[in-house]
Amino acid sequence: MSDDLDWVAASVKRAKGKRPDYFDDPATDRLMSIVLALAAEVSVLRQRHDTVERLLATNGTLSRDDIEAYSPDAATARERGLETRAYIARIMRGVTQAMDAMAVDEKPVEEVSRELRDL
Repeated sequence: MSDDLDWVAASVKRAKGKRPDYFDDPATDRLMSIVLALAAEVSVLRQRHDTVERLLATNGTLSRDDIEAYSPDAATARERGLETRAYIARIMRGVTQAMDAMAVDEKPVEEVSRELRDL
């Protein structure tokens, strides 16, 4: 990592232009942003943990330099890619299901329930 860059200052810099709004409530947008940032951090930690496990299995010991210098081979990179895709799918399951429901012209469960009750 570069010692010249102030990472904290860079992380709070505002992008130019207006932020997109995805939800009616701005607090929900902020919360979603936080959750996705945390999910990204967990994803990085999962890969770093995988690196530590692989180095320990191969070498029996490790150092910070070993971890920083590690570069996965093609098979490991593919395995990690698949694991990351599955992880993202699990995190985004609720959002994906909501989007799928919007795409399908189905009545909400509450409406169907009311209709059945009124029969």
